[in-house]
Amino acid sequence: MTKGISLFAGLLGLWLPLHASAANFEFSDVVDKAKALAAEPYQAPKPVPQFLQELSFDDYQGIRFKPENSLWHESNSAFQVMPVPPGLFYKHPVQVHVIDAEGVHPLKFDKSQFSYPNTEVERLVPADLGYAGFKLTFPLKGDDVQNQFLVFAGASYFRAVGRDNNFGISGRGLALNTGLPGGEEFPDFVEFWLERPKPDADRLTFYGLLNGESLAGAYRFTVIPGDETVLEVQSILFPRQSVELLGVAPLTSMFFYGENTFRPEGEWRPQVHDSDGLLIHDGPSDEWLWRPLRNPEALQMDYFATQNLRGFGLLQRDTDFHNYMDLEARYDGRPSAWVAPKGDWGKGNVVLVQIPTPDETNDNIVAFWKPEAQVEQGQALKYDYNVHFGGPDITRSPLGRTQQSFLGDGMRIGGGSEKGAVRLIIDFAGGPLDKLKAGAPVLGDVSVQQDGELIEHFVEYVEPLKRWRLSILARPAPDRPLSLRAFLKDEEQALTETWQYELPANNRLLGRGK
Repeated sequence: MTKGISLFAGLLGLWLPLHASAANFEFSDVVDKAKALAAEPYQAPKPVPQFLQELSFDDYQGIRFKPENSLWHESNSAFQVMPVPPGLFYKHPVQVHVIDAEGVHPLKFDKSQFSYPNTEVERLVPADLGYAGFKLTFPLKGDDVQNQFLVFAGASYFRAVGRDNNFGISGRGLALNTGLPGGEEFPDFVEFWLERPKPDADRLTFYGLLNGESLAGAYRFTVIPGDETVLEVQSILFPRQSVELLGVAPLTSMFFYGENTFRPEGEWRPQVHDSDGLLIHDGPSDEWLWRPLRNPEALQMDYFATQNLRGFGLLQRDTDFHNYMDLEARYDGRPSAWVAPKGDWGKGNVVLVQIPTPDETNDNIVAFWKPEAQVEQGQALKYDYNVHFGGPDITRSPLGRTQQSFLGDGMRIGGGSEKGAVRLIIDFAGGPLDKLKAGAPVLGDVSVQQDGELIEHFVEYVEPLKRWRLSILARPAPDRPLSLRAFLKDEEQALTETWQYELPANNRLLGRGK
């Protein structure tokens, strides 16, 4: 990654020529706007009328764009655009432009393109309200149906799905100071430019201008929908001031409870989560590290050092409906998201933020990459990457992977007879494991940190599931968390990713928490 570049022209030259439409609009136009914006004092976007911000959820949902009014609908384009109305969560409008052979044109607001929950809301909506963002549609499941697959709306948030997913995890343009005591800053995409594609195009390019108190940024997106949807991202950031915690390519998800946690009292569903783990692929070590997610009792931030990050993501590996039994939310169909950097981003950390949540309505999980070097005013920072949305196999990992993790008391039937100990069960499958016979000499490699005690561990084949099971009995040190790393191997090499887990000192399992 290029860091702290003072010769802006040299940095910009790395991108040229990126694109030249018939309108001669280029990414450099957005970069110039971001650079100029960062040189000026920050001005917050103008909010929409108060009554729109105070709409009930049902009333806001009742403001519906009429699909027959979709942008490019008249030409039967494969890609079509449905604007998102401001209101409720979306506190301000954004400027949306269309790039075509005739030039760059603003997408003008037309309130008649929407239906409304009642005449009172319709009467109060201003004729010049504007849009909060946009949804993209594409015939993912048949030529005669336009399926929504990508949404940009709210701060710098976006959501996408592959062909067989329903919406869940979100991406963001940027995360700033997430999880810090001083509070998080939410920069906004304040302007978009949509490049009109050919009617039969299989990809769409658009641009975004980001603005926040601490920085401004320019983004170029190219989206390719399909079995998995890929969003190619090019970005350059211009800090107005130093940034304590810069979060690049952030992903935001929800984890309420799962197989490795307690089920809340009164809940009948086996599990409730949009994602069940964080996966990281580091370049120099070629290690694939899996961290199961938790709903902690207090804010928890974990930093995973990387030298040359090859990828990270929040995955929904459990796609079995029987493990959720929820016909409405369909958590079994939520997408996984995988960030694949382009080039060498240098030293840094993948940061996992886990926030306590009392229910499933809060996105309480955030993961992003943080550069090791401090971000200062006057730098120009360049980050290019792809974000993949789809099934859990989007990572292309060649190794066996964690299928499930279970946690229990180490002093009860089926757990052991060691007071103060924890029984952990990790099931692995896939990759080279699928080629092994049941009696193969598979070994477990387990290490315990934080002065914990490893009492026993062993590996066995689980015939009914066609999986390999690592069973661990370990005891945490007094008033210390239990931190473990484990993987399966043969005599020569690792067969699986590395499973990494940390049980806080104040946990309910050992009677030390709520």
